[in-house]
Amino acid sequence: MDEIRTYINQFAPVSDIDWELFTSKLVERTFKKKETILKAGVTENYISFIKEGSVRLFIPKESSDKEITFGFCFENQFVSAYDSFLVQEPSDHSVQALVDTVILSVSHKDLQEIYEKTAIGNLIGRLAAENLFITKSKRLQSLLDQTAEERYLSIFKERPQLLKEIPLKYISSYIGVTPQALSRIRKRIS
Repeated sequence: MDEIRTYINQFAPVSDIDWELFTSKLVERTFKKKETILKAGVTENYISFIKEGSVRLFIPKESSDKEITFGFCFENQFVSAYDSFLVQEPSDHSVQALVDTVILSVSHKDLQEIYEKTAIGNLIGRLAAENLFITKSKRLQSLLDQTAEERYLSIFKERPQLLKEIPLKYISSYIGVTPQALSRIRKRIS
């Protein structure tokens, strides 16, 4: 739990009393590689901090080859089907562990209590919301003003370990090209 406290302390110190209440509400959950964290059609009940591992967010389709990967989250980042979490309605997308992953989760109900009873609660909620918003905003911006090749290059500039962790079919879906087009991009870059 030190990882999340270190992350939060970058923005504001957390008192020991607030920290005790917050950590009493955290649940450590472990997922194996390719295990579903949240299935589309189910309401997101958690906002989570990735302690170890990485996850992908995707829209499932009848065939796994047609799934649309639209996001990745990594160690020391928040992850959630946040729109579902906020409105407490079923999610239109799924969340899956890409590798063995450990997350620290707080439920919607418990987060409301943290907001009410701690000085730091609103900051924690805001940090999580901002982190998830920035991730989504960067993704949208890249789709609007970058080529597929530029999106591919920027992913690996930010997260070079992606080549080892993420199957190329997910990367091709994320940058909006077929696996064959991604293969051509990779050849040009080499």
